[in-house]
Amino acid sequence: MKVVKSIKEIKDILVSEREAGRTIGFVPTMGALHAGHISLVEQSVKDNDVTVVSIFVNPTQFNDKSDLLTYPRTLGQDCQLLEPVGCEYIFAPSEEEMYPQPDTRVFQLGRVAEVMEGAHRPGHFNGVAQVVSKLFDIVKPDNAYFGEKDFQQIAVIRAMVEQLHLPVHIIDCPILREPDGLAMSSRNIRLTPGQRQKASLIACTLKESTTFVPEKSIQEVIRFVIDTINHEPEMEVEYFQIVDGNTLEAITDWSDTAYPIGCITVFCGKVRLIDNIKYPSVK
Repeated sequence: MKVVKSIKEIKDILVSEREAGRTIGFVPTMGALHAGHISLVEQSVKDNDVTVVSIFVNPTQFNDKSDLLTYPRTLGQDCQLLEPVGCEYIFAPSEEEMYPQPDTRVFQLGRVAEVMEGAHRPGHFNGVAQVVSKLFDIVKPDNAYFGEKDFQQIAVIRAMVEQLHLPVHIIDCPILREPDGLAMSSRNIRLTPGQRQKASLIACTLKESTTFVPEKSIQEVIRFVIDTINHEPEMEVEYFQIVDGNTLEAITDWSDTAYPIGCITVFCGKVRLIDNIKYPSVK
């Protein structure tokens, strides 16, 4: 496994790999890796001849600068996790390497980038599109792997790929959870022990809410989830919506879509956690 910090070097390496007829899988990350990331890498290793993992905390997708400053950076530990699972290359550029000049591109990504996270984090998805498009241009992967915890982000990246006509296949992989149900996230390490114990309430509540379909209405389920989580001190729901999993538009009746997804963001103390769950289809 080789750690590369230069764009030119990783491009030259991957040109040679492609010329040798090898397929390239890519897992873009911001580091602070956990078992969820590793599952993406393992899938890439299974599907491709060569796997590249990028580790780069992208400043353009943080609308909260304090969140950028506190985002965990653990490159040495990340390398130790990647070594045994078959990753050939880690691309770990500096901010100056990725952005020698400011990236002023503005993407028109449609409604999938405007709702939920897009409404609560202005500019976030434009920053995601900036960095992922740059990384795709550098790595030129055949397949790129993303975790379904970031459900909306996958829809945005697909919109970006379609808009730019990029020849990459986007592959979404299931959420990995801790034994108590909490979705694995790099942000989890910022939780205090007490907060970490409480945070499992998010997944437990979402799971319980799936048993209410179709007897309870959409609004009743939304109210149950929000009230249950907000009842716990230190926890506050920023938003919870039940949407069509393809369009990400909010639904008002279970029959509106065959693919209902509940998407939630919760503050546990000052740590912002996201999760989602698929509801039974009644269509």
